[in-house]
Amino acid sequence: MAKVRKEYDAEGVKLTMRTRDYLADMSGQLALGIMGNLVGQMTYFYTDKVGMAVGAVGVVMAIAKIIDAFTDVIFGNIIDHSRGGNKKYFRWMIALAIPAAAIVALMFTVPKNVASGVQVAYALVTNLLLTAVIYTMIATPFSAVMVVRTKSNSERSSMGVFRAVGNYGAGMIIAIATIPVTNMLGGTQDAWIKYGVVLALAVLLLFMICWLNGHKAAFTRENADESGGPAVPEEEPVPFGPAMSMLFKNKYWVIVLLFNLITAITNGIVGSAGTYYCKWIFGNDNLVALLGAVGLVATVIGFILSKPIISKLGVTRTVSVGCLGAALMAGIRCFAPANFYLYVGTSLIGSFVQIPLMCLYGVLLAMAVDYNEWKYDKKLVAMSSGAIGFGNKVGSGLGSLLLSAFLVIGSYDATLAVASQSMRFSIYGFSNYLPLVINLLMYFIFRGFDLEQKLPQMRAEVEARKAGKSAE
Repeated sequence: MAKVRKEYDAEGVKLTMRTRDYLADMSGQLALGIMGNLVGQMTYFYTDKVGMAVGAVGVVMAIAKIIDAFTDVIFGNIIDHSRGGNKKYFRWMIALAIPAAAIVALMFTVPKNVASGVQVAYALVTNLLLTAVIYTMIATPFSAVMVVRTKSNSERSSMGVFRAVGNYGAGMIIAIATIPVTNMLGGTQDAWIKYGVVLALAVLLLFMICWLNGHKAAFTRENADESGGPAVPEEEPVPFGPAMSMLFKNKYWVIVLLFNLITAITNGIVGSAGTYYCKWIFGNDNLVALLGAVGLVATVIGFILSKPIISKLGVTRTVSVGCLGAALMAGIRCFAPANFYLYVGTSLIGSFVQIPLMCLYGVLLAMAVDYNEWKYDKKLVAMSSGAIGFGNKVGSGLGSLLLSAFLVIGSYDATLAVASQSMRFSIYGFSNYLPLVINLLMYFIFRGFDLEQKLPQMRAEVEARKAGKSAE
């Protein structure tokens, strides 16, 4: 007997998503995740494969991310001022799919046997093209899709789970495959270039899958209302200055901004921390693949349980459990940092408790956008998404800068056969102590996010205002 598809969620909101929509949406996030997580590996590639100075690498990554951050805000405002319905959220993806693939491959073609300044300039330009231009012009409208694709919090949560699977899956692919594959190919820069070409082709294919489904999807605001009335008109754009003022007066948006900023700092460090830890603490960088493979089991279980956990705990408590759980695991690791089994166990549990939290990033943004509508009668969808991207990019840049700072303080020397004591302490610092502090900070910041219980009443008031205007 065929399964009857539900038309409304538990709150009475019309459902619009199908399984193929979730899978296609996830493929777009997977492609973006490959591009984003690849940046996390570049510090190791630049220092240990190209031979660039640690300090120069840190400055390059920080400058690229800071410039990148401002492009998110600017491009978000451009999208909010553009027309075209749902097509405006996907047309950038199809236009930039080939350039995205090209820049992924070019990241690894840093010229060798040239002046260090030339290498630094090449690294800076390619990082800017990858993150500040191409990634931003695809990710900013794609992030806004979750808000306008459906009004159902249940479907938004499901989209969040699928996107988290895509993003985390990309991270797992990069973590598990990068070192073993490049070592198998010879461990040289040429090996990394070949690896980059494969990733580039994967990015191109995934963007095409996402675009083919997304550009013809009917978004919530394009659907006629229940009475058969006309589709909801596009929102009138707000000038850049007033829009930013509105956002910073929305405390929930500010909390989400800080939350993304701090999370991005952690992710910017974690992307390379495992490789340094395995190479210098455990003596074998190929262990990164083993850790990633073992972690995949916990990850799969975490994603399977994410939806039930979120449904049981709610948004706020899920975030609190994720932050405190990760902080606890990092704290335990501080007492025996060179114990391989303790490192594996705490890393797995720490990742597991944060997986449901990862599924909520888009949901939290959508809730802040709904608050914009209640407070200002303006959603500022793309602007909100772009400004959140600002936090992600600045945080990622600060993460790379902090990572380089720890390595510089620890007198990092990639030519040594065995890590010095100062190198070991610096690796412990950014791998264990910093995550402990950061996760505790995120927990205390998020305590001010009390929107979850207020939102149903706010939405009812918004609908009442709309009904009143329609009756005039």
